[in-house]
Amino acid sequence: MTRLDLIDNLVSKYPDLSLKDVEHLVKTILSSLEDAMKLGKRIEVRGFGSFSIVTRHSRIARNPKSGSLVLLKERKVPIFKAGKELKDRIKLSK
Repeated sequence: MTRLDLIDNLVSKYPDLSLKDVEHLVKTILSSLEDAMKLGKRIEVRGFGSFSIVTRHSRIARNPKSGSLVLLKERKVPIFKAGKELKDRIKLSK
C-alpha cells in the first residue's frame, strides 16, 4: 500500500472528509513520525507495532557484483517491530 492508496482508502471510508483534509492529515502524521525518529525517539502504536532507530556498526562487506571488499561506515537505520495484536490478526486472516 502506498501513501496515495492509504489516502484513497481513508477518503472512501470517511466520505465526510475532503481529499485535501485527508492528504494533510496523512502528511502530518508521517512527518511527525519522521521528526521523532530523527531525534532518536521510539514510536509505539499500541496494537500495531513500534518504530525505532538502530545503529549498524561499521564492517567490511563484499560487493556482490564485483566480489571486491567494501567498507561500510557506521549508520543509523529505522526498524519496525510488529506488535502482538497485529501478528495475531495476520495469523487469523490466512
